[in-house]
Amino acid sequence: MNKKLYNTNSTAQSPGLLQHNTKDLRSQFLLRDDITFLNFGSFGACPKPVFKKYQEYQLELEQEPVLFMTATSLQYLKNSRQALGEYINCDADDLVFMPNPSHAVNLIAKSFPLKEGDEVLATDIEYGACDRAWQFYCDKAGAVYKRQPIRFPLESKDDFVEQFFKGLTSKTKLIFISHITSSTGLRLPVEEVCKMAKEKGLMVFVDGAHAPGQIPLDLHTLDADIYTGACHKWMMTPKGSSFLYVKWEYQNLFDPLVVSWGYNALFPSHSQFLDYHQQQGTRDFSAFLTIPDAIQFMEQHNWPEVTAHYRRMTQEWAPLLCQLLGATPLAPINDDFVLQLYSAQIKTSEPEKLHDHFFNEYKIQIPVMRQNGKVYLRYSLNAFNTSSDLEKLFDAIKDIQATTNLIE
Repeated sequence: MNKKLYNTNSTAQSPGLLQHNTKDLRSQFLLRDDITFLNFGSFGACPKPVFKKYQEYQLELEQEPVLFMTATSLQYLKNSRQALGEYINCDADDLVFMPNPSHAVNLIAKSFPLKEGDEVLATDIEYGACDRAWQFYCDKAGAVYKRQPIRFPLESKDDFVEQFFKGLTSKTKLIFISHITSSTGLRLPVEEVCKMAKEKGLMVFVDGAHAPGQIPLDLHTLDADIYTGACHKWMMTPKGSSFLYVKWEYQNLFDPLVVSWGYNALFPSHSQFLDYHQQQGTRDFSAFLTIPDAIQFMEQHNWPEVTAHYRRMTQEWAPLLCQLLGATPLAPINDDFVLQLYSAQIKTSEPEKLHDHFFNEYKIQIPVMRQNGKVYLRYSLNAFNTSSDLEKLFDAIKDIQATTNLIE
């Protein structure tokens, strides 16, 4: 590595000063040794003991499918909801499992009582699939999905809140906002947004796909009316494991995406919310059932220390990525905005080709994402990463700049 490349006048620590023993944790994952994996944020990665438990549930299902589907798995699901409820501090009966946050957003958007002229206020840096879902259902209702422009660089949390609420009108019926955004990687001040929304009598739906497992999440304190989060990202469960939380007083607003045995159930449970959204035909629940095991894995490996280390590492290298790409940081590089993901704007006319080039030529898995006519390169770090992974990325960027026209 060319050390001269990393000289900077930034007050951030020099790369490599932060050390953490990740050798044992690296061995806990199934990731290929030949890949520099800098894209934990997209789909996560499942630790070996959690994946083993996942396979055990699947085996139990196949050994006695009827018993598992009609009895055993229902108790397992209850146990899993209780464990998740304790982990994110909410009532387990206010949670239902979803394959992914996109399902949860569609469920809410499809049933939310919008009328012609109503507005749903979001930012212009939300996840693309969620934008499409809201646009689809707003169009059907004659409502407006308002993507409030956010100007970068952000100066502070107050700066963001002021910009965001400029989009508020008397027609606003719901606020939809990311806890941590996908393309920019920024943590948004949803606590402040929720507080202000309450003062104005507005409902808030937080897309927390990246939050559980990356930050301490307390839904009681946050006081969002609706929240969805992925367990298969930073909580490290197998893929297809997410949740939807809805406050009790709003649960009757939302129809199931699939009408099945939970509607007019012969043997209803104590919760129509659970009946409607949990009993939806034949599907493999196994990924949902591993949530207690994922929580146990994090407890065994002192996850607050792990996340703190990788948050520091993410922040430490961020100014250097910006320097290399000639980019301005999107926000202050501190805990208010930057956790274990960092994005910098990159100048390229072929982002998909650039992604493939990173992977094919350098064996680096890293996303190159479009948003609002701009392109962002985002690294995300977790327990198996070391500083050498970022050194490989930086050296690859230098080489691409010198030998191709993929980075302008």
